[in-house]
Amino acid sequence: MIPPTHFLISWVVADATTKTRRDRVIVSLAGVIPDIDGFGYPIENWITIGWDKPLFWHSDYHHILCHNVGFAALVTFGAYWLSKWNWKTMLLACLTFHLHLLCDVIGSRGVDNYQWPIPYLLPLSNAWQWTWSGQWELSAWPNRAIGAGCFALTLWLARLKGHSPVEVFSQRADTAFVGILRRWFPRATA
Repeated sequence: MIPPTHFLISWVVADATTKTRRDRVIVSLAGVIPDIDGFGYPIENWITIGWDKPLFWHSDYHHILCHNVGFAALVTFGAYWLSKWNWKTMLLACLTFHLHLLCDVIGSRGVDNYQWPIPYLLPLSNAWQWTWSGQWELSAWPNRAIGAGCFALTLWLARLKGHSPVEVFSQRADTAFVGILRRWFPRATA
């Protein structure tokens, strides 16, 4: 799945299970942070070494560096620390992290039919890789439907609860965004 879909899925989990902005931000970011290992995607074919050999930063490292139990432990501990030792937030961050991995196993196949395996036991072992033979393509309709559904759900929750995923980046922008939603979709009066 693409990072915005991971973010929206994690946001829905965070919004349904936490009470504070800080906890929502931590749980939401834990669900998208594994994709930081895709950092090389924008520049993979723009930079060359020696005999015009491209740097395969994305191809070689995505789903390797941060899609594993070692990085999950780091993110889970980081969430525990950032939440000021809140066990619930830590467990929810661990959940959204693993939900990210599960979503990638389900819907991240390339157009060339390459399945992005998840080397879950890294850095301890490379012996076990998560894959699924029914993995759909990254651009397949189920991924789009899940993304659109999560987007609609976040808009509905934002209008209902008064906060949205925008609060991850700015409380002021979030207040403005929710205000616009509430003006466009006022509550029905009986």
